[in-house]
Amino acid sequence: QDYNREVFAVPGKIGDKFSEGCNNLIKQQKAHLITSAADLIYLLGWEIENEAKRPVQKSFFVELSSTEQLIYDHLNKNGIQPIDDIALDCRIPISKLTSTLFGMEMKGVIRPLPGKRFELL
Repeated sequence: QDYNREVFAVPGKIGDKFSEGCNNLIKQQKAHLITSAADLIYLLGWEIENEAKRPVQKSFFVELSSTEQLIYDHLNKNGIQPIDDIALDCRIPISKLTSTLFGMEMKGVIRPLPGKRFELL
């Protein structure tokens, strides 16, 4: 019977009687194959980036080092940026940049986003 709903199934061990139902649904294309949470997020069309848009209180009067100020100015001018672009444009080695970005995150100045991207708060 059709209830007009999405059906998802996790595959089971072939030949196992307890896995026959899920495996048959997948085989007959009556259920979407799920192997991880990412599959479910994709199939349901959930937007992970929206979750990162929760309001965060901005920190005022934070003291920044010269390197942090350079990164701040770059993000302020260009908006959300991937870590590689920050490193290239600011001419900062990745090893130094990652620790500096972490420090800025702890100060409440920036936040990381999926895909190794960063934005100002």
